[in-house]
Amino acid sequence: MPGIASPTVSNPASSARKTLLLPFILVTSLFFFWGFIHNIDPILLAHLRKTFRLNVVESSLVDFSVFIAYFAMALPAGYIMRKYGYKAGILLGLILFAGGCFLFLPAASTRTYALFLGALFVIASGLTFLETAANPYATVLGPPESATQRLNLAQSFNGLATVVAPLIGGKLILSGTAHTDEELAAMSAVAREAYFQSEADSVKMPYLILGLIILTVAVIFAFAKMPDTKEDNAGESKSFLHAFKYKHLTGAVIAQFFYVGAQVCVTSFFIVIVTKAAGINEKRAAEFLGYGYGIAFMAGRFIGTFVMRYIQPQKLLTIYSIINILLSVVVIFAEGMAVVYALIGIGFFMSIMFPTIFSLGIHGLGADTKLGSSLIIMSIVGGAALPFALGGISDATGNIQYGYLIPLVCFVVVAWYGWKGYKVKPLPAAA
Repeated sequence: MPGIASPTVSNPASSARKTLLLPFILVTSLFFFWGFIHNIDPILLAHLRKTFRLNVVESSLVDFSVFIAYFAMALPAGYIMRKYGYKAGILLGLILFAGGCFLFLPAASTRTYALFLGALFVIASGLTFLETAANPYATVLGPPESATQRLNLAQSFNGLATVVAPLIGGKLILSGTAHTDEELAAMSAVAREAYFQSEADSVKMPYLILGLIILTVAVIFAFAKMPDTKEDNAGESKSFLHAFKYKHLTGAVIAQFFYVGAQVCVTSFFIVIVTKAAGINEKRAAEFLGYGYGIAFMAGRFIGTFVMRYIQPQKLLTIYSIINILLSVVVIFAEGMAVVYALIGIGFFMSIMFPTIFSLGIHGLGADTKLGSSLIIMSIVGGAALPFALGGISDATGNIQYGYLIPLVCFVVVAWYGWKGYKVKPLPAAA
């Protein structure tokens, strides 16, 4: 893409492929890891909802704790990367990621919901650094004309995590045992305490192992040679208000806010809505989340990357958004397995949205690319705000399906961006 800052490489014409292949592979691994943690969150949400006896709004604090971190940390992440480069941001992100995983151990031992939420905030702070770095980094590790395809390819491994995470999380975290309030009241105090503690403790081993893996990845990055752009910041604006003069970037921030809100609503409450609408248990619902939704999402990423050779990314974004508007109507009003299949379909057609919006949004920003990336990452706060709206509608109506009006509205906004909002307009002369 014209205007995107390129990493400083000694001889890109003759050696770019060999020079950039390993960095691209390492950066792509990050997409898998943050996809893994995000897609284990629906398992965790259902698990904590049961362990702490939460309503829909209370359980949505899981998403709030994760996605508010993106809003709080995106600009600091962008500042650090403008000053010290992408690699420094990635290393700091991995350290925070691992540290948050380790905090799950005391959270489970003390059975403190607030500490779980704090651990999730720390993890998400690390993810903010990783996403602020890796998304634009993937676009510049190769020819500009294939930047959107390259980002979709890297994001495809994020899609792979949507398959793996629910299956692993479902087996290691969910017990498959759920007691009604009456059954819990009939238990002795000792038995009830033992049940809740056992449920809380089930998260310890998965998050301990994940934290150790992430620390290992950090060590690999520390010793790897990575092209960087910290010295390419000449002419970069110092104010994020200046960056909003790019109309297509402003549109991307808006579209990404609503897209992430839709994805979190659909994914995080998948198990909750499936158990109610289709009458299946939580372990079976987790399998549908992994084998159904996860495979559909992953396949959508790979297929979408291929289709973009023939259909412009913005047109595909519009088409997919319209399809998801229709599928959201099915989720709201249908019954039984039709709801499950519609949610799986939404996963397929959501798959290209984040990387496509991101790539279109930073197109032509030049020296403002890192700042623009930070702003788009900040818009991920939609994942904190919109699940609250879904929860409010669900608790008010007594029907969680009605809450899926929120994703429907979100897809309308994304469709607008693919239709008109993506267009790059020249800055005013004074800008």
